[in-house]
Amino acid sequence: ILGDKHGNVIHLGERECSLQRKHQKIVEEAPSASVSAALRDEMGALAVKFAQKIGYFSAGTIEYIMDEDGSYYFMEMNTRIQVEHPVTEMITGVDLVEWQIKVALGEILTLSQTDVKIQGWAIECRVNTEDPQNRFSPQTGFIDTIHFPQDPTIRIETGVVSGSVVTPYFDSMIAKIIVHGSSREDAIARTLNALNHFSLIGLKTTVPFCKAVLQHPDFVNATYTTRWVDQVYTPEMLENDDDELIGALAATIMYASEYLQLQGDIPAYENDALNVWVLNKRLNY
Repeated sequence: ILGDKHGNVIHLGERECSLQRKHQKIVEEAPSASVSAALRDEMGALAVKFAQKIGYFSAGTIEYIMDEDGSYYFMEMNTRIQVEHPVTEMITGVDLVEWQIKVALGEILTLSQTDVKIQGWAIECRVNTEDPQNRFSPQTGFIDTIHFPQDPTIRIETGVVSGSVVTPYFDSMIAKIIVHGSSREDAIARTLNALNHFSLIGLKTTVPFCKAVLQHPDFVNATYTTRWVDQVYTPEMLENDDDELIGALAATIMYASEYLQLQGDIPAYENDALNVWVLNKRLNY
C-alpha cells in the first residue's frame, strides 16, 4: 500500500511469497496465481481501510495467509519497504521508494486507485550465499568472479562485485534477480534463462535451488505452499548428469598434481583456494 499524510491510501495488488526456507522468503512473484481479480479488489480494499483507520502514511505491506479453501486471514503489517518490492514496481510501473520519500516530505499522493494497472508478471529470486544441498548452510569467503544476466526485462539489485568478501556478520543475500514477462509462463521462462546466465565462482548460492523450483510442477501449476521446502524439496533435485564426470575430472587433476609433486622437486600448486566442494555432489576420494 501507499498512503500520504493527507488521508489518501491506495493498494498496488498482491505478492505471492509462499516459497520459503527457514521461514524466510526466497522466491517471490506478483501477482499471485491464487488470487482472482475480484479477490484482489476485496483484499486490497481491506488493506486500504486498515491503513486509513490507523492513519498510516508511507509505503507498507499488509500480510495475509490463505487456507487451501481460499479463506484468508490477517497476519501482520510491515511498515517499511520490503525486499521483494521490485516485483510490485515491475508490474505496476510505480516507484515505491520514490513515493515513500515524497510522502515523508509531506507531498500529496497524486496516484488514485484507478491509476494502478497490473501489467504482466514478475518473479524475484534471492541470491543467497548458502548451500541448498546442506540445509542452506551459510557460505562465507571471497567471490572470485560474479556475472549477472543483462536484458531490458531483467532488474538486478546487488551490493557485491568480483573480489567482494562475504562475511558472517550480515544476511546471506548478496543480490536479487527480478524478471518481468507478459504472462506467468513467460516470466518463468525468462527467469530460468536469466538464472542460466548468472555465474559466481568462489561460493555456493541458492541459484541452483531457484532453478529447480521454477521447473517443478508445483511451482509451474502454482500449487506450492509455505511447507514446500520442508515437505517436497530434496537436495537430490539439484544433481545433474554431469556431476559424476566433473567430479572425477577434478579428483584426477588434483591427484595428478599431488603425485607429480611427490615424485619430483615441483613446488605446490599456488592456488590453495582450489576447492572440489564447489561441485554439486560431494566427493570422497
